[in-house]
Amino acid sequence: MADNNIHEAALIINNGGLVAFPTETVYGLGANALNPFAVAKIFELKERPSFDPLIVHIASFSDLARLTENISENAMRLAKHFWPGPLTLVLPKSDLVPDIVTSGLQTVGIRMPDNPVALALIKASGCPIAAPSANKFGQLSPVSASHVKKQLPGVDYVLDGGKTSVGIESTIVAIDGNQCQLLRPGFITPDDIEKALPGTFVFNGAKPDKLVAPGLLKSHYSPKKPLYILTENYNELPEYSGLILHSKKINGPKAASLFYTSQTGNKIEIAANLFAALHALEEDENVENIFIEPVEESGLGIAIMDRVKKAAYRYTNTVVD
Repeated sequence: MADNNIHEAALIINNGGLVAFPTETVYGLGANALNPFAVAKIFELKERPSFDPLIVHIASFSDLARLTENISENAMRLAKHFWPGPLTLVLPKSDLVPDIVTSGLQTVGIRMPDNPVALALIKASGCPIAAPSANKFGQLSPVSASHVKKQLPGVDYVLDGGKTSVGIESTIVAIDGNQCQLLRPGFITPDDIEKALPGTFVFNGAKPDKLVAPGLLKSHYSPKKPLYILTENYNELPEYSGLILHSKKINGPKAASLFYTSQTGNKIEIAANLFAALHALEEDENVENIFIEPVEESGLGIAIMDRVKKAAYRYTNTVVD
């Protein structure tokens, strides 16, 4: 069911159940982060592999102190600058965090969401909440309560907070001295981080042998229908194709269904509407294939294309006639 009763949702969290709730990025599937049996239900319902760690959501800096050890000065400065907000910090975990949350790693991803419903739920529950995106593993991220119900009908409760504002998952970083490793791009860009921490070098590190954060697999966020990135070679699309464009100034090939993420190519609007567009065309009975216009990979465009490339990865070697 979908409702707005924070106290009922918090009671479910306290009793070891699962609650889907909105954040500013996407909807999360939440459980008491300190209850390993409740967290195990997340992996079961999402059909998520146990090697993929979860992000823990908090509502106060006192929770941060309980869940971590030896936080660096720069990591704390980033937290104070961007929280509440779409930034996840990978930090040394305390013994309070169950191993199932971190997939056995000695680090934990933590963030404070910038959404009043999410913060109210965490506060009312009285515990940090472990929450990946509220979808089946590898499928489209949910940006509305209806997207959650479509993919996870077995969830105990859905807090309906309307459409999310940012629309793509949080930026994930790890801090080491004056270096910041970008593990997953998001709304907060490397330039944003460098401005917040002058003298800090932000880099895309080589992918680790073990996943230290969510969203690092090559194939992720995928629709059930084949998705292809539009190129100049596609002057004419196959019949029954859906097309996603990012500006009404662009004239794309004819399509059975057309979705604009933005009227003007605004990257903030594109990010906010990306998954909504993919959901809409996935559900469209007139659409068999989906084509999407790429964006320039700079600033927020890096995060947008990260999601697009991962969503299309499983289909990239498929021939379209």
